[in-house]
Amino acid sequence: MFEKDKLENIRLAAKEYRERLQAQVKKRPERQAEFVTDSGIEIKTLYTPEDIADLDYERDLGFPGSYPFTRGVQPNMYRGRLWTMRQYAGFGTAEETNARFRYLLEQGQTGLSVAFDLPTQIGYDSDHPLARGEVGKVGVAIDSLEDMETLFEGIPLDKVSTSMTINSPAAILLAMYIAVAEKQGVTPDKLNGTIQNDILKEYIARGTYIFPPGPSMRLITDIFAYCSKNVPNWNTISISGYHIREAGSTAVQEVAFTLADGIAYVQAAIDAGLNVDDFAPRLSFFFNAHLNFFEEIAKFRAARRLWARIMKERFGARNPRSWMLRFHTQTAGCSLTAQQPMVNIMRTAFEALSAVLGGTQSLHTNSYDEALALPSDESVLIALRTQQVIGYEIGVADTVDPLGGSYYIESLTNEIEEKAMAYIKKIDELGGAPEAIEFMQKEIKDSAYRYQMDIESGKKVVIGINKFQMSYEKPKNLLKVDPAVAERQTARLRALKARRDNQKVKQVLSNLREAASTKENLMPLFIEAVKAYATLGEICDTLREVFGEYRQQIVF
Repeated sequence: MFEKDKLENIRLAAKEYRERLQAQVKKRPERQAEFVTDSGIEIKTLYTPEDIADLDYERDLGFPGSYPFTRGVQPNMYRGRLWTMRQYAGFGTAEETNARFRYLLEQGQTGLSVAFDLPTQIGYDSDHPLARGEVGKVGVAIDSLEDMETLFEGIPLDKVSTSMTINSPAAILLAMYIAVAEKQGVTPDKLNGTIQNDILKEYIARGTYIFPPGPSMRLITDIFAYCSKNVPNWNTISISGYHIREAGSTAVQEVAFTLADGIAYVQAAIDAGLNVDDFAPRLSFFFNAHLNFFEEIAKFRAARRLWARIMKERFGARNPRSWMLRFHTQTAGCSLTAQQPMVNIMRTAFEALSAVLGGTQSLHTNSYDEALALPSDESVLIALRTQQVIGYEIGVADTVDPLGGSYYIESLTNEIEEKAMAYIKKIDELGGAPEAIEFMQKEIKDSAYRYQMDIESGKKVVIGINKFQMSYEKPKNLLKVDPAVAERQTARLRALKARRDNQKVKQVLSNLREAASTKENLMPLFIEAVKAYATLGEICDTLREVFGEYRQQIVF
């Protein structure tokens, strides 16, 4: 980027400047921590062209919309269309969540994102003993196609894109969505959206798994194969670093472990006989936007470049769309505090801004009261308005990759890529992501411990926790899920079972049990089962009989 003699002059001048600065300027007295990012990358006082001397524009940056996509996946990015403003929502019954969806769409939200309750996530119906006390609490309860019909009542599925945060039973919920669309007269090729469908991060960091890794990977590749032919506009997986970060990883670990999981999914699909360019264009990713502003921006850029190189060089993908890392972002739930909760509005705004400057394709902004309860109508509206201010008022969407070329940003991008690649090589040596689960768990736990110790020692400042404390009043009008939700949901389930054709249900579950013992693609059987109003729990129990259940190993 600079001629050799000019770069040498800059290098010498920068060295002299730093030496002079070292003698003249001391660290501000209240600053206990070293100047490093959350990933432990040293932050210099000043960045110059010397810090990116090895950067080759064509090789490492290129233009937006072109390999290696460091600067973004679209040529004009937000000048053409803003990111999808997709607020995550779901609580209580399908009727209540449908009302929240309609409210958000009326306020300008441009996509839906469904939160499911814990029983749904782990494949139990609302009347199961293990569901007691959890029905509708952290998301909406979905037991059957009937619930899914209610969830999307009055919402035309060919006019809206829907993201569903569901993993182990993802194929079944997708089957329900396809069946609801058909009842609306919408064919599968008209559907747009995403299922998370990322089981590896469940074993690593989150815990809502059902089946062992082998059968779980089979379900994922079944979805890849089915959707590539029948639901071509659907993102078949959202490979998630979000929960890895929420569990305590650094930004570097988030990139590395997420892409390692992605590598495992691509390899599993290839091993199942799929052509990489038939499914790779519909892979998507999901990242966390945390508080270290510039590191987060660099993280998104590094992840894009790394994935492009992995897909092109490692897997030989030829379709440029297979090289693109398209991603959804959610601001960091773990950064929210119950103390002085209104401060969370600022935290979320800066995190959201980092995601936009990093080139996200869709975004969820957390609500200020989420450290205390599920978000209220008021708080979720402020969260949505935060995105709208960023998109429409402050000018950051007017040009592509506005921080590209910053010595600091480009240096950070390079360092994150280098350190993430070292992790990926280590995971490869261990046999790949499925075999490296315990290694990744330990790395995340060690990182989480260090982060917490830095807060407790005061090295890392958290407003309201270890600095600038004050008394505060708990916000009013917090959302509380009615305990009667479980009773209403189980009564609805009993009524469904009484009026459906139970002989047909028995037959479709028998067909599914038989097919699960073979290599047959299970998606058509899931669709058949949900259309007969077999419940989520009944379908998952049928698979449990064949696949067994996964038991987590405790890692210290």
